[in-house]
Amino acid sequence: MTSVERQVIANVTPDRLPALRRRTSAVLIATQILGGLGVATGIALAAVLATEVSGTESLSGLAPTATVAGTAVLSMPLAALMTARGRRPGLVLAYLIGAVGAGVTVVAAGVGSFPLLLCGMAAFGAASSANLQARFAAADLAEPERRARAISLVVWATTIGAVIGPNIAAPAGRSVTGLGIPAAAGPFLWAAGIFLISAVVVAVLLRPDPLLTARALAPAEEQSPAARSLRAGLAAVASSSRARLAVVTVAVAHTAMVSVMSMTPVDLAHHGAGIDLIGLVISGHIAGMYAFAPLMGRLSDRLGRLSGIGLSVGLLAFAVFLAGTAGGSHGQTAVGLFVLGLGWSAGLVSGSALLTDSVAQPARAAAQGLSDLIMNASAGVGGAVAGLVVARASYAWLNFTAACLLVPLAALALFTRLGRQARDVSANG
Repeated sequence: MTSVERQVIANVTPDRLPALRRRTSAVLIATQILGGLGVATGIALAAVLATEVSGTESLSGLAPTATVAGTAVLSMPLAALMTARGRRPGLVLAYLIGAVGAGVTVVAAGVGSFPLLLCGMAAFGAASSANLQARFAAADLAEPERRARAISLVVWATTIGAVIGPNIAAPAGRSVTGLGIPAAAGPFLWAAGIFLISAVVVAVLLRPDPLLTARALAPAEEQSPAARSLRAGLAAVASSSRARLAVVTVAVAHTAMVSVMSMTPVDLAHHGAGIDLIGLVISGHIAGMYAFAPLMGRLSDRLGRLSGIGLSVGLLAFAVFLAGTAGGSHGQTAVGLFVLGLGWSAGLVSGSALLTDSVAQPARAAAQGLSDLIMNASAGVGGAVAGLVVARASYAWLNFTAACLLVPLAALALFTRLGRQARDVSANG
């Protein structure tokens, strides 16, 4: 932190906080739109590019898997950097690594190296990690009763990039054909430029750093550097039943969503759906994930985090029931995927807010990084297992398996609620 920023933070008074919150949210929303655009633009043709470089469709799924793995692996190092230096350095580095990864992917396509392509895709996943961490940056300065809404606005901003990104993949591909670059690699060249712009926006405009500002405003007993270590973050999650529930909620919601969503196009194709229809179903799913996040945030703030988690479990259960029993009904599958997106949104927003609520300020960045690591690692395993389940059993069995994941989450949420009610009765008695 520079001396200028120390002076700025020192001058942050309670009456200036609302304006600072609005400014921070505006910067994060802008970078979320850009970051979501870059990620969606590249991912749109990742499997196609992997097929072209490897020469076989059987390896095409490794490209998006490498991205998920990269997002998971980089979550903790980025969290460590944010814990030590603040949100801005961590987000800038994440976008820069994503830009380098996109560039390496373009080079790999040019030379025809599949291992290099996977390395590039793994580094590309850093941009996804930045997009995920931005939701926690939004919560740093938010009032406790408005944290879920602050998180949900940043999640909602992803809608814009996620919707526009796939639609500019084709123009991005055509723009590089004269350069000797494969058309399927064009979106990654564009993504590299978008990530660089995102890094510049964060570096220049995300001042003062929201995490460092929150620390400066925290009570004196929360100022200990030792309380900010990764070990302290792990201990904070392990010692809090609500924090553990938050981590499990985000991981289960993300794993169930990724597992079912990743295999839905395959099932639709088996039932005669064309590319256009598959695209519409996935677009509806993405709309369910992001477009209604502000509603989920408002509900979580008004009704409580546990109610938001209960809503997530109910929506996800209904979604896998619809998708798993759809058979050849494309309309029912579409509705199921839309509801699946809603359930994911409720779980991500409520779980993220609960984690922030449950961990002391110094250890939050480390705990949040741990949550993202577990979330993405679980989803990576879930996505890989999903293909095996569908290949050896069926899409219906995949949805049943996803439903089984919800049972321990529901039980944990119920026990947490009952435990809290028992403590409240004891305190009042």
